[in-house]
Amino acid sequence: MKRSEFLQPLSREHHAALSLGKSCERAAQSGDADVVSQACQRAVQAFANELDRHFQVEERTLLPLLRGTETRTRSLVQRTLADHRQLHGLLDGLKLNDAEALNTFGQCLLAHVRFEERELFPAIERLL
Repeated sequence: MKRSEFLQPLSREHHAALSLGKSCERAAQSGDADVVSQACQRAVQAFANELDRHFQVEERTLLPLLRGTETRTRSLVQRTLADHRQLHGLLDGLKLNDAEALNTFGQCLLAHVRFEERELFPAIERLL
C-alpha cells in the first residue's frame, strides 16, 4: 500500500530502523563480545543521530492528530509513547555493551516499526 505523502519520509526511515533492529538481534545472539560492542555503539549512534529525532517528529506532528479521538486511536498514542520510552530506556544498557539490552533493543525496535506501519500509520491516514 502506498503511504500518504505526509508519512512517506517517516516510513522510509522505518526501513533503516528495521535493518538496525535485525542487526542488533544478530549481534546480540552471536556470543562475540566485539560484535556486541560494535553493534551497541551503532545503536547508540543511530538513536542519537536518527531515532530520537524520528520519535520527536512523530510525537509532535502525528500523535496530536490522534488525541481526543476514539479509544482505539488513543491506545495507539499510548503504545507509541510507551515504545519510545522503552527504547530510550535501553540506552544505558547499550552504552555498557550489554548483549541482553542489545537483543531487547533490536526486538523492541522491530516490533515498534511494524506496529507503526501496520496500525499507527493507517489510523493517521484514515484521519487525513
